[in-house]
Amino acid sequence: MHCGLIAMMILTTACNQRANTYFEKELTFPTLLTSDQKVKLSAYVVPTPRQLEWQQLELTAFIHFGMNTFTGREWGDGSEDPKLFNPTNFDAEQWVSTLQGAGFKMLILTAKHHDGFCLWPTRTTRHSVASSPWQNGHGDVVKEVKEACDKYNMKFGVYLSPWDRNAESYGDSPRYNAMLVEQLTELLTNYGEIHEVWFDGANGEGPNGRVQEYDWGRFYHVIDSLQPSAVKAIMGNDVRWVGNERGLGRETEWSVTPLQPDINEAIINENIRLNISPTAEDLGSRQLIEEAKTIYWYPSEVDVSIRPGWFYHPEQDHQVKTLQELVDIYYQSVGMNSVLLLNIPPDTRGRLHEVDVERLRQFGAYINTTFQNEKITDGEDGWKARAGASKEFNVLPGETINTVMLQEDISKGQGVEEFMVEGLIEDQWVALAEGTTIGYKRLVQFDDVSPSMIRLTISKTRDIANIAKVGAYYAPLLEDNRRERKLSDISADAWQMTKEFPLTVDLGESYSIKGFTYSPEESRESIFTYRFRVSENGTDWKEISGGEFSNIKNNPIPQRISFDEAINARYIQVETVSGVDGGTPSIDMKQIGILTN
Repeated sequence: MHCGLIAMMILTTACNQRANTYFEKELTFPTLLTSDQKVKLSAYVVPTPRQLEWQQLELTAFIHFGMNTFTGREWGDGSEDPKLFNPTNFDAEQWVSTLQGAGFKMLILTAKHHDGFCLWPTRTTRHSVASSPWQNGHGDVVKEVKEACDKYNMKFGVYLSPWDRNAESYGDSPRYNAMLVEQLTELLTNYGEIHEVWFDGANGEGPNGRVQEYDWGRFYHVIDSLQPSAVKAIMGNDVRWVGNERGLGRETEWSVTPLQPDINEAIINENIRLNISPTAEDLGSRQLIEEAKTIYWYPSEVDVSIRPGWFYHPEQDHQVKTLQELVDIYYQSVGMNSVLLLNIPPDTRGRLHEVDVERLRQFGAYINTTFQNEKITDGEDGWKARAGASKEFNVLPGETINTVMLQEDISKGQGVEEFMVEGLIEDQWVALAEGTTIGYKRLVQFDDVSPSMIRLTISKTRDIANIAKVGAYYAPLLEDNRRERKLSDISADAWQMTKEFPLTVDLGESYSIKGFTYSPEESRESIFTYRFRVSENGTDWKEISGGEFSNIKNNPIPQRISFDEAINARYIQVETVSGVDGGTPSIDMKQIGILTN
């Protein structure tokens, strides 16, 4: 039956609660609908079975491991010698058992990053583990990780970078797309069931100077035909990127949105018309739904690394996120209608570092202890709520709470637009928290209280809201012991800027310099490519470092560049070659730090 006719039938029955037809993943609006009718219908868009299963995982893990692990970079350029890849004590079971113990349900492996180095012995290129000394060229990281996942009943996904800086065919779109299809086919054919295929949108010029045009429709067809249970993420149309790499979901996070990934001209033009992108703050408001032609179930995945970088760097061993930071991220991802994708990068041994392992253990224990200790007795009785409806729940006598969990039955859509939580304290209802969307899961926090009851009011809905669970918990207070990152080993008090462009600085005296740091600022465009020079007299210059600050646009953290050997200098010069948005950004002296240790 045509979806427009179904939509009209739902509208005629929604008012008396007899509607039981839903729109799986997508709804194109009939042209005659009013704005109110479009908003009401949006409550009947639901996930596919594989999207629902994915949402219920809640915690998934990213494993960034590859050539960059051994070069100290975040983005390789494809020229690396495969002989550099040689983990000394590779142990995929250590990864998986650690993650499982912390509550993670799926592992996604970077089978190929932007440098083009493949972690499996592919037929498509010699730039792979088959050309490395690891296991005498007979190793297969993908195989060992998948076998470990199967042993521990962990779901498995693959990241395959579409941008390949090693492939000679990159930029010759038909040839390269054929190669990527072959790589995708190998991964989805030779390793059993795959549960998520993760594509980012990274793109660039090939050796021929032409920008590669990806054939996303063809890639989708390969995935759907070979692994029909796998969700297609980020540049896929099943799971979307939350829009940052800081672990932050939106306060109002709709899974129903007009947004789709920019895979063809029609979608690109529609996203432009609606002024939406993965980074937009508003992806599902009433106004946006009213202006849309088609809406989709396209839920949010929040990706963030446990360390400042995505690959392992030994200098970051003391910068692993604290337990408090990880718990905050959990509340702002899983607790804001998203799935958390936490990156934990193995080291050059091929093991998760001991600091990361301990932090994951603490995190898993904290989350498990907090949310297994339910404080109300009757929160799992599902109920259908219209706008203004309230329901009261009994709190166990004498218990203290500071967190409430709310869940909708998203198999029947997402409908809550506003809610309020109150507690009955000394026979008075006291407001504890309020919010907008709920979706699969919403966590709200407040000061410690000991109410005899809590009351949930669904203040505003798109139609009937299907509340699946209400829970109340006590989350123990954590000490915030995060450490401030040291960005310079020498004071800038005596520095003087002698030239604005390129930025030239007199350090006041000569130092033995081992590297420098660059801290991006939100108020100005970040540097992408640069040149760094030093001088003893301010006249004769030597270029010490140059290249790119990889991934700085999506992960704008301080960049640390170490030199191969220390060099004596009194003057430094930082030249901006290009910015992340294509310009030539300025740089302030206070954004630079000098490393001497």
